[in-house]
Amino acid sequence: MLKCGADKVSVNSGAIRRPELIHEAATRYGDQCVVLSVDVKRVGNEFRVFAKGGREDTGMEAIGWIKRGVSLGAGEIVVNSIDTDGVKRGFDLPLLERVLDAVRVPVIASGGAGGIGDFVDLFKTLPDIDAGLAASIFHFGEVTIPDLKRTLKENGINVRL
Repeated sequence: MLKCGADKVSVNSGAIRRPELIHEAATRYGDQCVVLSVDVKRVGNEFRVFAKGGREDTGMEAIGWIKRGVSLGAGEIVVNSIDTDGVKRGFDLPLLERVLDAVRVPVIASGGAGGIGDFVDLFKTLPDIDAGLAASIFHFGEVTIPDLKRTLKENGINVRL
């Protein structure tokens, strides 16, 4: 993908199967190109890494896996909370806070956005988060990008208009 002109590539299940893939890609293309995407779900009192679209519990503790991914060369992390994905009740702020405390690379929140207010809550509660990701609310026209950006700006959140 990078040879074809992509700026970044996201790895998830491939990195779970073969963690050295992260190091190899970062060494060859630079860590800024390697994004570790992690599907996380609570199991008991632990955050666990899931694979295969959230269907398979890997048994790995998520914060440890994210730290390992960064140590191998991941320059950015996408955290998808399986617990909040599709629920549309807001991002998983406790999980994201734990990730932000654990690593010093950009972190992108995914899973849970149901409206503009969820983005405002995300960036107000966790000002160190780098981005919030959503899909269905945009695909189904529930939120427009211009409205979201305008509201973020009105709330003092730095955004490109």
